[in-house]
Amino acid sequence: MFTLGIPALDIILRSVVIYAALFAALRIFGKREVGQFTLYDLVFVLLVANAVQPAMTGPDSSLSGGLIIVVTLAVINFGMSRLAHVRLLRHVFAAQATIIIREGAYVTGALKREGLEEDECDSAIREHGLGSVKDVHLGVLEPDGSISIVPKDAPGIGRSRRVRRRFRVH
Repeated sequence: MFTLGIPALDIILRSVVIYAALFAALRIFGKREVGQFTLYDLVFVLLVANAVQPAMTGPDSSLSGGLIIVVTLAVINFGMSRLAHVRLLRHVFAAQATIIIREGAYVTGALKREGLEEDECDSAIREHGLGSVKDVHLGVLEPDGSISIVPKDAPGIGRSRRVRRRFRVH
């Protein structure tokens, strides 16, 4: 039960490679919150989890091997969350916000890049209490997959603000 079928370092390296591959794939496929997963996304995640398990364990089926994988994945995940806070690495680990609506019109290139349809945006617009895209000053697909909407009649929109600094001369 506790005897490893392959060296612990092999299990650790396999887990690191699988984690990196899954991270890269999910990073490339776009921004979606877990709550926004479609049925297709859920099936994909379940199948991937089932498919990569043998790649991590190899011929090992021991309890120790499973514990090594869990600890390895937890350490990697913790490290990744810390690296995502480093300013120079943030763009690698975290998605960036994308402007998808500007001044009442869809930014079609951005929608295409992000794999969004106008009807998905229309739904977000309605959820924000607006009638149509023409009522939107700015629409942003946030890094977490949510859509932020700034209405055209929002306070401060279209107003020029000047900030004055007063300097004291001694």
